[in-house]
Amino acid sequence: MDLRLNQCRDPLTRIERKMNDLETFEKSILNEIETCADEAALENVRVGSLGKKGSISQKMKTLGSMSQEERQIMGPALNGLKSRVTDAVANRKVVLKREAIAERLKSETADVTLPVRQSPAEAGRIHPISQVMDEITAIFADMGFSVAEGPDIETDYYNFVALNFPDGHPAREMHDTFFLQPDENGVRKLLRTHTSPVQIRTMEAQKPPIRIVIPGKTYRCDSDATHSPMFHQLEGLVVDKTSNIANLKWVLEEFCKSFFEVDHVDMRFRPSFFPFTEPSLEVDIQCDRSGTEVKFGEGTDWMEVLGCGMVHPNVLRSGGLDPDEYQGFAWGIGIDRIAMLKYGMPDLRAFFDADVRWMKHYGFRPLDMPTLFGGLSS
Repeated sequence: MDLRLNQCRDPLTRIERKMNDLETFEKSILNEIETCADEAALENVRVGSLGKKGSISQKMKTLGSMSQEERQIMGPALNGLKSRVTDAVANRKVVLKREAIAERLKSETADVTLPVRQSPAEAGRIHPISQVMDEITAIFADMGFSVAEGPDIETDYYNFVALNFPDGHPAREMHDTFFLQPDENGVRKLLRTHTSPVQIRTMEAQKPPIRIVIPGKTYRCDSDATHSPMFHQLEGLVVDKTSNIANLKWVLEEFCKSFFEVDHVDMRFRPSFFPFTEPSLEVDIQCDRSGTEVKFGEGTDWMEVLGCGMVHPNVLRSGGLDPDEYQGFAWGIGIDRIAMLKYGMPDLRAFFDADVRWMKHYGFRPLDMPTLFGGLSS
């Protein structure tokens, strides 16, 4: 009788030991959960206990080897453990998330009293050269001119010969040309010294009437406060059967009034020499240089602004036109120079220094496109 009683009590003793071990095991896991410092550590504890190979999952697998009496007690106990650990992990995760957000707010605070940063469209600036080119284009487009372009690397023919600069002509020495190495055919090209080659290319490709302006880069070996090895020039060309000096004077006067934004301007035309025009003229504009700024349309001073003239018959022939049937006029303006005159910039070299401070001072807002009705420089 005593032996049977001991045999019946023995399973209960094993179950009590397992329950005690399970209680200790649960306290250990819950303590690990509570001491996790971040979500990564908490995830490691969760996987180590509830994962497929976790400690709780391993204990669940031992139920199959237990007796029926043990399974009846240990089954609910292990399921309860799994549920409590799952809840503890979820609760701790909420706390850790809240603490992480609070920590981020301490280090990522925003000072709402600081000024709002400008957008790129507000902070960016248009270079004065680009602005002046747009202004010139707006003026001449209103007069019925179109814009023409040509290559920066030219042949000697288009840059000199076709423009009435024969070999050995002394005017070639005035241009300080950058020559390139001869190509495989022995032709030595050059960086164009003016935008005039586009005149020839246009006359070859287009029948008169021709009314074009040619803004672009040009290159000469020269550098100081008012000269740059690379500079910008605007060429103008009109070719038809009736163009004359009077038309040329009117176009240039209207341009100067519009560009310098004055109601009236006096201009002085002086005889000069350019190989590609005959007669050739240099143009002075009335101004007042008595103060710190040059004021146009008033005063008693004069300032040279451009060169012009009637297209030389040899240039018309080079363009494939008959000078007995067609005639035209042309002019050339240094864009960098008139930009300096209009906006008071003292040194041409600063145009190409890429100084952000200079751009902020002299640059133009990108959305303020120049128009004749709205104001060129408004």
